[in-house]
Amino acid sequence: MKNKINSFYQKLHTKAPLLGKTASFATAAGVIGANTFTFGIPLWLMGATKVVTGSAVADDKVIDIANHWINVNNRLIDSVLPERDWRIEMPDDLDENKQYLLISNHLSWVDTSIVQYISQGQLPLVRFFTKYNLIYIPFIGQAFYFLDFPMMKRHTKEQIAKNPELKSRDILEAKRACGLLKHKPFALLNYLEGTRFTPKKRDAQNSPYKNLLKPKAGGISLAIQALGPQIDGILDMTIVYPDGSPSYSDLWKGNIKRLGVNLQRIDIPQDLFTAIEEGDYNNDENIKQTMYAWLDKIWQDKDALITRMKAEFAESPQSPKP
Repeated sequence: MKNKINSFYQKLHTKAPLLGKTASFATAAGVIGANTFTFGIPLWLMGATKVVTGSAVADDKVIDIANHWINVNNRLIDSVLPERDWRIEMPDDLDENKQYLLISNHLSWVDTSIVQYISQGQLPLVRFFTKYNLIYIPFIGQAFYFLDFPMMKRHTKEQIAKNPELKSRDILEAKRACGLLKHKPFALLNYLEGTRFTPKKRDAQNSPYKNLLKPKAGGISLAIQALGPQIDGILDMTIVYPDGSPSYSDLWKGNIKRLGVNLQRIDIPQDLFTAIEEGDYNNDENIKQTMYAWLDKIWQDKDALITRMKAEFAESPQSPKP
């Protein structure tokens, strides 16, 4: 059935590209909208039950509902998008029942959908650090909260200068949220650049990298502090859009013809991991400097990898696949 549906959309994209894009986008918008109510309402009810009662059963139901929600959206990608050249490289020993920290570069609103797509059947439910004010988005924001996403309130330097308590309060809340993940499988995603990459932003911060902004260490250090040695591994994801960073609508119109994703394990020195876990990262300059030196090496390797991935697309184009 999926092949027949995909064949229908492929023919539309081939014979009438504008109509094909419109049909793919309209179908995706309709299904995603329907999913928001179909899965959002029961997730909200189970989430509220979890918060009020502390029920582990309700917590499990929240995760099950979220996985079904994501899986339906993933099937949309396979069904309504046209042929594409998506090159995905991942380790073959990942486990949906493990606990991972996941870091990535950040280019587009599409990134998170791509992470969810490639992690299906490979990784546990992916959570990520998000802005606290997203909690006010109906269904979506509450889903983040009920699923124990670490939600951060971003305060300006001026606000923190007037009320230094704001900084420590936010850190304590993020630690609390990370701590809620201790006894369940997870992949905790952190976009270390803190914002989407653009050449303008790179030049404005005088980044030493060609394809990346400077990494920020606060989020991953906080996660290490909160979750400790039970973490089963740190994963590094590199995302490349050879034809330029897309908008979210580009995904569902079928405009992302080419995509590269490389996911690999990375090792953090044990002494650094222990120092972050047992120390006070925010007030220890030695730990900070060591952490940034480690991240700089990771980012140098990632910068070179992005350049190679782009070159491979330019030098060896492949026929798109449905």
